[in-house]
Amino acid sequence: MQSRMQNPAAVLSDAMQPIQHLLKAVHSGGVDGQTLELVHLRVSQINGCSACVDGGARKARKAGVSDERLATVAAWREAPYFTEEERAALALAEAATRLADRPDAVSDEVWDTAATYFDEKQLAALVLMIGVTNLFNRLNATTRQIAGAWG
Repeated sequence: MQSRMQNPAAVLSDAMQPIQHLLKAVHSGGVDGQTLELVHLRVSQINGCSACVDGGARKARKAGVSDERLATVAAWREAPYFTEEERAALALAEAATRLADRPDAVSDEVWDTAATYFDEKQLAALVLMIGVTNLFNRLNATTRQIAGAWG
């Protein structure tokens, strides 16, 4: 497979810096780094973005996520390796990514469960991480970015 073009955020250099600032804000929001990386990885799996799944698995491993957790994040509901807090973040990530799957995309149940584990600042960080990941997934999948090509 060959990419169609460079990632659009790399082509338009003025686009990358604000995205990086968003990610910096996300990582200062008080959510555990492993949780953020699991959210990024799960969203990327849902969207079928091979570049982000590859990069996300690498970043998650660097953040200390175990091989068992990496291998089972797609089946987190059935796997015993995730905390209740992580499960709440992953449920929020799935719901906020699959907006068109149901009329009430992010149900009160999903939101309220996440809100029992995360305060407003942490919820903001999670929602921004989900949004930025979805942005990159769409850019990369549309332009067929190659897994592993970014380093």
